[in-house]
Amino acid sequence: MNFELTEERQMLQDGLRRYLRDSYTPSIRAELKKCDRGYSLDVWSGLAEMGVIGALFAEDDGGFAGSGFDIAVVFEELGRVGAVDPLIDTAILGGGLVAALGNDAQKPVIDAVIDGSVQLAFAHGEPASRYDLSRVETSATRDGDGYVLNGRKAVVINAPNADQILVSARTSGDAADRDGISLFLVSASTPGLTLRSYPLVSGGQAAELLLEDVRLGSDALLGDEGGAFEAITHAQARATLAISAEALGLMESIRELTTDYLKTRKQFGKPIGKFQALQHRMADVLIEIEQARSAVINLAGHIDHPEEIREKHVSATKNLIGNVAKLVTEESIQMHGGIGMTDEYELGHLAKRLIMVDHRFGDAIYHLDRFISLAVA
Repeated sequence: MNFELTEERQMLQDGLRRYLRDSYTPSIRAELKKCDRGYSLDVWSGLAEMGVIGALFAEDDGGFAGSGFDIAVVFEELGRVGAVDPLIDTAILGGGLVAALGNDAQKPVIDAVIDGSVQLAFAHGEPASRYDLSRVETSATRDGDGYVLNGRKAVVINAPNADQILVSARTSGDAADRDGISLFLVSASTPGLTLRSYPLVSGGQAAELLLEDVRLGSDALLGDEGGAFEAITHAQARATLAISAEALGLMESIRELTTDYLKTRKQFGKPIGKFQALQHRMADVLIEIEQARSAVINLAGHIDHPEEIREKHVSATKNLIGNVAKLVTEESIQMHGGIGMTDEYELGHLAKRLIMVDHRFGDAIYHLDRFISLAVA
């Protein structure tokens, strides 16, 4: 099998790498830590102008790519620089769900996402749901031709910046049923919608959402009433691929930083990279990163397969990524010493982002249990 990038993907990778290298300077990172938005509007506009956001959507939805390998290419490059731009939330989750379920009146939102003028967020997780996608207690009750939403949503990433929020709510069934989950496109300024915003450790912004008698027209419903679960599962699978590819890029940059440090830091009159024990540890790191790369490639190739096949690859990949991320982070910090976690040194930011990868879309332990359940089903 040929794992080389196509000419178009190679051009996308090369252009994006150059752009991000010039955009994510130490001074920009320092500014973003103080910024309430959590990301750079200039960088976001540049990504849109380059067509990077469009590369995450299929041609039928106004983009020009949208396959698993396109997602992997984009997010690995974002990971290399520790980018904090909310592409997963706006394009993969929010835009992906509008593309999957939206009607002709709703799909123009995708065009606005692609040109960089609209930000989205996906409000699905709840305080009691942990990683269970089917557990939705937020309710949507019929009220004439519309709906009234009540409930809470937890850790809604990019919600403070979002123009519109995709909110899941239960229109029928029990709290853990797969059927009966509906999806609504809600303006962030809708009365009854309250956000409690806060910064994330790894960069960016999130919020807790409180919905109190939020009244929506029937035109806010995405897709069929009670039939959103399958689309949500597929969108999260694509988001898991994206964050796994991002983790791969983070690992590569962390490995390069550590290798350079071992070549320059001296002890007993010679670089510490000359010591065999540290060489063996770096060899182990390299091997684990290559295994992670293979897992990301495997998931990219299966991301649009039927659910019973796709989800096994999702859990296998996320479990491996979580375990390798922990190893790479711990080894790199130990070999750097105290400087590894200072704010002034790039490794500190990259390590925080890599560690937090394991806590989104299911951690390594959750996906190990899930893979076992799927394998014996």
